[in-house]
Amino acid sequence: MFEKTISRFADIRPGEAAATLWSFVYFFCLLAGYLILRPLRDEMGIAAGRDTLQYLFTATFFVMLAASPLYAGAIARLPRRRFIPLVYRFFIANLLVFWALLTFGVEPTWTARVFFVWVSVFNLFAVSVFWSFMADIWRTEQGKRLFGLIAAGGTAGTLLGSALTLGLTGVMAPVNLLIVAAVLLEAAVFCAIRLERAAQARAEASASDERRSGQAMGGDMLAGFRLILGSRYLGGIALWVALLSLAGTFLYFIQQDVVRAASSDPATRTRIFAAMDLAANLLTLALQFVVTGQLIKRLGAGPAAAALPLVFAAGFTGLFLAPGLAAIIVVQTLQRTINFAFSNPAREILFTSVAREEKYKAKNLIDTVVFRGGDVVWSWAFTGLLGLVGSPLRVAALAVPVMIGWAGLALALGRRQEKTIARPQEELQA
Repeated sequence: MFEKTISRFADIRPGEAAATLWSFVYFFCLLAGYLILRPLRDEMGIAAGRDTLQYLFTATFFVMLAASPLYAGAIARLPRRRFIPLVYRFFIANLLVFWALLTFGVEPTWTARVFFVWVSVFNLFAVSVFWSFMADIWRTEQGKRLFGLIAAGGTAGTLLGSALTLGLTGVMAPVNLLIVAAVLLEAAVFCAIRLERAAQARAEASASDERRSGQAMGGDMLAGFRLILGSRYLGGIALWVALLSLAGTFLYFIQQDVVRAASSDPATRTRIFAAMDLAANLLTLALQFVVTGQLIKRLGAGPAAAALPLVFAAGFTGLFLAPGLAAIIVVQTLQRTINFAFSNPAREILFTSVAREEKYKAKNLIDTVVFRGGDVVWSWAFTGLLGLVGSPLRVAALAVPVMIGWAGLALALGRRQEKTIARPQEELQA
């Protein structure tokens, strides 16, 4: 029944339905939990003050830098079916600790700062683990057909998370939302376990060597660094992610100023953040079900990944010409929509054509350390440029040419992947 229904929205082929379903629900639960946490993090960021944001971003980077080798070490020693649940249950335990600290008022200022850093680490690690799993069990051709639909599961989850946040903040203390998020993460673990079984069954049915993918892959804790430095393709993806961090950091700083000026009430600001998420996710979900798969299948990953830089270029230009809360809401809604509907699935497809160790170790390093390292660099760069030009919107205008170059990089990466995929076919025909 699921296969028949969902085939209206995606090209699902025999043997793919069960793994697609569990991938969809897994991402649904994961992002529903995160979207409960993000408005709480953003409110704590405002409470800490914009002058402290670059310090929080710096702390996040160093936590990422310390955690990434530990993660790589776990991957080297544990099979996939064990380390994926272990990662998520570690985060669940952290949530319960934060709930206790915030409920009983233990050092509330420092707890809020640590929570901001923790959520900034959690969201990248949790999502990176998910997409590494996806790149491991789906081939590039399958990714082009199915990643849009799978990403729609995450978008549907963000709708639930945003709706829960909007609805429950009026009837319970915001800190109790941490328990709701923990329950959703445990549901994601259940789905990951079922997906592992479905992926193994699909591999066995096709007599595929993918059965070996459940085993520990070996290697050492620093392999991810060497893999990125030794590959122009992975280095290009790392640069793409660093520029994504630049655009997001600049827009985030501008957003914090605008929202702080719009309201002094923490509950109102939390609802503004949740409302932006809700609007973006409604648009994204519609596109993912109807457009994403067909567009990426037809155009390829490069053009789809290039869409986001062009939106940021237009958005920064628009903010410079017409600043204000309405403009921030429009730009944030559009960039999140294009990111999750097109550019993010396209970026994940780029990893389906690399070796398995690169899918987990190099990809995680790019998604976490490179991204948060970019946050550190760009947050301090924003502060420095602000001192030179005197206005956050002028800083945004300076980033427009960089956004154009970022789009060109996306197109180059797409062409490189297509050549990589075509080469084995040409060798086979020869």
